[in-house]
Amino acid sequence: MSNLSRRGALRLTGGIALIGTFALAGCGRSGDTAATATAEPVDTSPATGTLNVWAAQGDADVLDKVIKPFKAANPDLDVKFTLIPNAEYYTKLQSAIAAGKGPDVAQFFPESQAQFLDPSILQAVPDGLVDPDSFFKSLWDAGVVKDVAYTVPWYAYTYALVYRSDLAKKAGVKAPATWDEMVPFFKALQGAGAGHGLGTDNGWDIFNGQDVAMYAWQAGGSLLSSAGEWTLDTPAMVDAIKYNASFFTSGAADTSTPTFLDAQPYFVAGKTATMITGPWVVGQLDTAAKKDGWTASHVATAPLPAGASGSVSFSAGGSWGVLADSGNSDASWKLVRYLAKPNTQVAQYKAYSSLPAVISAWDDPAIADQPLLDAFLTQLKNTRAFPQVSTWQQVATRLGKEMEAVAKGTETAAKAASNVQAYAESVGTGAK
Repeated sequence: MSNLSRRGALRLTGGIALIGTFALAGCGRSGDTAATATAEPVDTSPATGTLNVWAAQGDADVLDKVIKPFKAANPDLDVKFTLIPNAEYYTKLQSAIAAGKGPDVAQFFPESQAQFLDPSILQAVPDGLVDPDSFFKSLWDAGVVKDVAYTVPWYAYTYALVYRSDLAKKAGVKAPATWDEMVPFFKALQGAGAGHGLGTDNGWDIFNGQDVAMYAWQAGGSLLSSAGEWTLDTPAMVDAIKYNASFFTSGAADTSTPTFLDAQPYFVAGKTATMITGPWVVGQLDTAAKKDGWTASHVATAPLPAGASGSVSFSAGGSWGVLADSGNSDASWKLVRYLAKPNTQVAQYKAYSSLPAVISAWDDPAIADQPLLDAFLTQLKNTRAFPQVSTWQQVATRLGKEMEAVAKGTETAAKAASNVQAYAESVGTGAK
């Protein structure tokens, strides 16, 4: 998984809601009812014709290699990939769709695909194409609107705790299991020699806002009501903002550093001792340390500490959808079905370290034999999807800015929650 998965794949979402290319009909999932599809089932005959596939650069870079068996089994099909830089991907995709020149199949990001989940843009996932229960639930839910699924999960990630196990051993402490244990854990690692117990990515933007949203879930809150109204000015959100601020006001984290690109070097150097981050970090720390085996002897992972309502994180990753005006729907869905197979997702992991969205694929020894990934699997089983509304990115960005003021002591958590609620109500949800 790319080290830009957070500020790469997600970075492109920041201005999406401002583009205004699409108006969605009723964004927001209604309950937990299983999604239904309206398309005809897809048979097992060979796919033929030409298939145009668009994806963002990164995890999709290895697709041509990963689908070699699919191409061999479908010799009369010509698959053409167009890989677009992350920062430009959604903008170009939106423009192409609006002009009627979109691809047959397009990659999406479950955490930021809401504006595309509409029958005028995407086809419904055909009946029986895949088993919804084979995926992490929140990833499947992220592609569902009004009980219709529009996307199929491809790869997955979430956040967990990554910490310096050598410093924890020296301090005689175990990974924190609850909110109350978090700051004392950070302080213990500082006492063992770390400059700061926690290294945070201080952009004070959408990513920090998403962190607090995650904490609000842990505190028992929600971001949207069942009626689709913003619920951000709540005791749970206030608790979440206070919890996040405590990392800084306690001195466990610095409000200025590290920034995104500094996070791993700081961690390796001992300037920080903990990260709340995604699984891609596990495969990159040896490089940052310039020493093979450094990670195995210095790092451990754990699920996120539980708030009043448990340990909840968010789900993110990649997904696939077929455009409503695709000229080759049959081949499109056959490719999507192939990409959702456990063996294919294991092949994708081996080629690019993209962790599977299909739960059973995690049983493959290539993944199961890596203990540092265990915490991420545990956490992925307890995740939620961010609100499937087109203005979520704007609201999360505002939440990140409000967090900064609270962390620096210039605003109360209650005021921040009130400000975010007022802002969210002003931009609405983008639903008709």
